[in-house]
Amino acid sequence: MELEGVEIEDTFAEAFPIKVARVLITAVNEKWAMEAAKETTGFGTSVIMCPAEAGVDKIASPEETPDGRPGVYILLCTFGYKALEEQLLARIGQCVLTCPTTAVFSAIKPEESEKQFNTGFKLKFFGDGFESEGELDGREVVRVPIMGGEFVMEKNLGAKAGVAGGNIFILAKDQMSALTAAEDAVSAIMEVEGTITPFTGGIVASGSKPGSQKYKFMHATTNEKYCPMLKDKIEVSELPPEVNGVFEIVINGVSEEAVREAMRAGIKAAVKVPDVVKITAGNFGGKLGKYQLRLKDLLGL
Repeated sequence: MELEGVEIEDTFAEAFPIKVARVLITAVNEKWAMEAAKETTGFGTSVIMCPAEAGVDKIASPEETPDGRPGVYILLCTFGYKALEEQLLARIGQCVLTCPTTAVFSAIKPEESEKQFNTGFKLKFFGDGFESEGELDGREVVRVPIMGGEFVMEKNLGAKAGVAGGNIFILAKDQMSALTAAEDAVSAIMEVEGTITPFTGGIVASGSKPGSQKYKFMHATTNEKYCPMLKDKIEVSELPPEVNGVFEIVINGVSEEAVREAMRAGIKAAVKVPDVVKITAGNFGGKLGKYQLRLKDLLGL
């Protein structure tokens, strides 16, 4: 199979169920909303060792936010709701409450939620008795007086089942071509609402295989079959002779369809870059997760 002259391997990305909260952070301007979003989603690349997978979803215009200010949507993902509730409380309390001019709202409607966490209700007690409750744009909010003015947060945050681990591998003739293609793919995925690419800059340089048995302190090790420096040193390499650059993009989303759309957008952007040789995906033979996202199906090939 080919797309724009680039080989698309007939394989699938193996994804798995996850619990996800979608949160809207607003501020006096986009700069401060993004500062809070980036801090809140830090150390959120992989649940292999991070307490949550997290990332920036999309920019919100003032016209679509409850307080009429610029905003940023983020996703936080964990395996269970208990862990997700803990991460919401810790990350919003430490990273958003402390950031100038910010406010927080749920971006999952109550009727779409499987769980409702009273994160805002708990954080109001930072006000030490000076806090209050009210309504804003039809939402129940808490208001906490702080040195920088007032912190406003929706009383409850919604969460639901999502999908994590959608992925694509970009194989190119050299490292910089692969990186350019990966950057373009991430930019395209940013346009797909309800999805994130949780790794640094959206790109995985150190694609891994889980289940390391050699080291107790290491939960995953390098995916040697896709390491260009090892293709002539191991018995079985998955890389064509001309490939010398490989990057992976991992995608989480609020639904299987959102992840499929993001993968599709990423692939279509990546294949337009010169010297991209092949697009494939990572899977573990169906042992990791129940979602098998076939490249040919989502591309209609």
